[in-house]
Amino acid sequence: MHSNLVFVFPGQGSQSLGMLAELAQTFPQVEATFAEASRALGWDLWQLVQEGPEDRLNQTANTQPALLAAGVAVWRVWSERTSVRPAWMAGHSLGEYTALVCAGALDFADAVRLVAERGRLMQSAVPEGKGAMAAVLGLEDHIVVRLCREHASAGVVSAANFNAPGQVVIAGEAEAVAEVCEAAKQAGAKRALKLAVSVPSHSDLMRPAAAEFSRLLEQTSVQMPEVTVVHNVDVGTHAAPEVIRALLAEQLYSPVRWSDTIRFLRDQGVQEFVECGPGKILTGLNKRIVPECIALPVHDPKTLANALEALE
Repeated sequence: MHSNLVFVFPGQGSQSLGMLAELAQTFPQVEATFAEASRALGWDLWQLVQEGPEDRLNQTANTQPALLAAGVAVWRVWSERTSVRPAWMAGHSLGEYTALVCAGALDFADAVRLVAERGRLMQSAVPEGKGAMAAVLGLEDHIVVRLCREHASAGVVSAANFNAPGQVVIAGEAEAVAEVCEAAKQAGAKRALKLAVSVPSHSDLMRPAAAEFSRLLEQTSVQMPEVTVVHNVDVGTHAAPEVIRALLAEQLYSPVRWSDTIRFLRDQGVQEFVECGPGKILTGLNKRIVPECIALPVHDPKTLANALEALE
């Protein structure tokens, strides 16, 4: 294992129609992984990912297993292609499940069913139109937290993702989110823009979903990870299955502390960050958090070759 290497896995927002198509043309593991996921779900996930319709792919209950399968597929391609292994793994929100599968803590088929249900519970927890998320750009984290607290009388609203310096996503009831966006602009934010999602992830509105989800987690087998995984909720590492289950339930209504996660990894001596899955959102965030790091996306034959050349 390379002590200075971490693999990170993206969450919702990284999906796109046709993702991993080029990688699948060269590596049969990609379609084989999606076929395994399709069997677990009872419908053809690869067809949805490649052909759409896009609005169906973007439904939370479908997006989550699609991204899980994509991340696992890229990891399997990497594992087949090279003996280079990371000492660390982490994932952004849904990506934490991908990290746990790749670290050997969760069975892949179990995780596919689990995240599909996670998405369904999240979607049904808040009536359509009542919840919202927005990205606040250009303010320090503590200012965004304070603005959410100051506008709590308008409804539930809190920081949901601490993504990078100057980039915080807020979530909650639509009216309260809009009010905090306005206050953020007045406080000097470069932008405060509503995101095209209806589920207010990582806010208190997800507590009912978390209560139901924790019962599913209790029925899911969790093993001690073979690779150290850093968790979103507490930026900690854990081996005990009961602790991992509790953190996965808590993650639904707790903020994703991505900036802290990347800084923690840097402080452990990690210098190389490989984003395993579609897109390069985390690669961009990681470079903003730790500018001196080597950040490499892997999602097609070219990026795979670049990463292998850099790390082998």
